[in-house]
Amino acid sequence: MNEIEYKLYIDDVIRRVETARLTVSEHHIVKIVAVSKYSTAEDIEKLYKIGQRAFGENKVQDLQAKAQELEDLPLEWHFIGNLQKNKINKLLDINPSLFQALDSLELAHELQKKLLARDMTLDCLLHVNAAKEESKHGVMPEDALEIYTTIQNECPNIKLKGIMSIGAHSDDKEVVRKSFEVTHEIYQQLPNATICSMGMSGDFELAIECGSNMVRLGSIVFNK
Repeated sequence: MNEIEYKLYIDDVIRRVETARLTVSEHHIVKIVAVSKYSTAEDIEKLYKIGQRAFGENKVQDLQAKAQELEDLPLEWHFIGNLQKNKINKLLDINPSLFQALDSLELAHELQKKLLARDMTLDCLLHVNAAKEESKHGVMPEDALEIYTTIQNECPNIKLKGIMSIGAHSDDKEVVRKSFEVTHEIYQQLPNATICSMGMSGDFELAIECGSNMVRLGSIVFNK
């Protein structure tokens, strides 16, 4: 599609986000993070030209490559993938705006050590496995509050901003809804949390209706 068609297409995605947002409240704000893992730097630039600023990657090496290639643009990078301990330093070299997938206390302690050594801080979200699926990373919902508080107390260089979860892998809308409701209930109990990141291309409207204020949209915004 040409530039004008693409702009109209993105406007329609934004309209869907707006419609879902208004079911919650006219004061409810939702931020879109464009997940560019299957997209090129050129694709990102195209989306940047029509107003998108926050982009997410789930592999450190891909984030590094795209951040370097697009360093002239004022982009806000989010790391949304599973972080292996041996990649922590590489991630900190990039210094993303937000690390969305802090998925264990063990990783938090390792991250804290590296942040302290560099005298830097990192904004993070605690990744909750709301649907308790074996294939997914994240802390169990019943442990989330305690782990969140422990990280706040023991890892001062990690600035927790809220939580992230992935909707249940199910064709049953009610099962997916329940996983989002579980996440949002936890979010509401977190001290000073401002971000509840849930919802992707296939379920973002439902996620927003359940209280999400940050959605991670990949295929739908890059039209892939």
